[in-house]
Formats: sequence, structure tokens, C-alpha cells
Amino acid sequence: MKKRLITLLAACCLLAALSISASALEYTFDSPSTGDFGMPTSAGDTIREREDPNTDKSKNSALIPPGFGTPTSYLPNSGEFLTPNLAAGGPLNSPSLMASAGEANTSGGAVVLPGPVGSASSTPPTFATSSSGSGTASTSGGYTEVTEDSYYSNGSLGTLKIPAIDLTVKIYQGTGSATLKKGAGHFTNTSIWNGNVSLAAHNRGANSYFGEIHTLESGDRITLTTKEGTRTYSVTSVSKISETDNSMLESTSENCITLFTCVRDQREYRWCVRAVET
Repeated sequence: MKKRLITLLAACCLLAALSISASALEYTFDSPSTGDFGMPTSAGDTIREREDPNTDKSKNSALIPPGFGTPTSYLPNSGEFLTPNLAAGGPLNSPSLMASAGEANTSGGAVVLPGPVGSASSTPPTFATSSSGSGTASTSGGYTEVTEDSYYSNGSLGTLKIPAIDLTVKIYQGTGSATLKKGAGHFTNTSIWNGNVSLAAHNRGANSYFGEIHTLESGDRITLTTKEGTRTYSVTSVSKISETDNSMLESTSENCITLFTCVRDQREYRWCVRAVET
């Protein structure tokens, strides 16, 4: 009897234990003291300006910062252009590069190069104007201005062909990075027909239109087609010049075309090809 009673009590205790609802354990975490983390040093909120998606971030617009401690060291957008010859706002697009026309070449030899950059005037060269068949403003020798009538329906100013390197490329106004992605860029302060037509393009990558111009030889043909017509030139020189040498951009009274591109791994130099009308 006693044994049965003990068994009954044990069963009752077990049932009582099973009837109690289970509950999750609760934990409490204390936050760390403020001394464990660095405190902010700014008294105000950080202001982040929205970046302009149209900002040119290519090498063409890169600036060499001024020296530490100089008066302009803290000013934004201060310093010198890393590649002034290609910078859209650099010295090669300055009106001061427009020089008076040089004397005509009467020797029958290579083109007569213009004088030093220091002799450039602050205004474009002046020539007696004459009307052209297309209505584009032109001159009787040395300079032809780009006008609205100079453009084709696709936005280009014309086409450049160099058979020796199997090149055919469209020409667009300006030498900014966006322009050079489309084709060859026309220096805005140089002529588009009479005188010195100056163009630039990349020498590497997917848009390396001028990647082989340094292989051209004397006598190789270059053909320029614009709204004014088609003109053929013959290469007279292929040279490596300093990136700060602007003399080959100056106006000439003789019709010529000048091509520029970078020199691989030598940022301080440019390849320069000059060709004269045949």
C-alpha cells in the first residue's frame, strides 16, 4: 500500500510539472560606456554636395596642385593643368594663341613655320574676306572660321583620311574628352579650311584614332573633306615636341594641316605631324 501511494504521488508531481507553460529566458545587455568609442570632432552635421555628373574627370582636366603652404594651396580648382595641350579650358584654347599670318612659302620646300608663341596677338588674324560656295565664312588666305554652316547633319565638321595608316575618322569641334571619344577634335581657335587646320585625337584605347600617326613618312597623303570641299596634303614632318610648345597651332598663310597626339609613357611630349597642301 505504501509503495502504491509513493508511485501515485510521483505521478502527480510529474503531471504538475508538465502543466507549467514553458517561457524563453530573458537576457539584459548593458550598453558600453562612452569612453570605449571615439567621440565626433565636428560640432555640426557633415554637408555633402551633389556631384555634377557632367564634370570632366579625365586626364585632360587634371590639375597639378600648388605647393604646400602657398597662398593658393587651399583654394579649390587651383594649380596647373597636367596636360595643358588637351585641356578644354587650357592655354591652347585661349584666343591669345591666334597669331598674325606668316609670310607665304616661296622656296618650294617645306612649309614655313610660324614664329614663337610669344609673338602671338590677342586677336585672330585678319584677312580680306571672300564668300564661299557653301556660305561658310572664309578668307582669302590663312584662316576660315567655324560657323553654323560648317557642320554636317551628324554634328561633325568633316572627315579626315590617311591611307598610309588605314584611317578614316570624323572631325568634331573642340578637344575635350567627350569630343575625342567620338573622333578627331578640332582646336577651336584654328582654321577649319584655309591656313593651318589643327586636330587632336587619342593614341591608345578604343578611340586611338591617332595611335599610328608617328609612323607616317614624308610624302604620305592626308585628305580633309569639309563643307568647303576636299583638300589633299602631303606630310612634311613628324616630330616629338614639348606639351607646352604651342607654335604649331599658330596660323599660316599657306594651307596646311597639323595633327597632335600624346606620346606613350611620356606625358611631357606630343607627336606632331605637319602636312602641306599638294
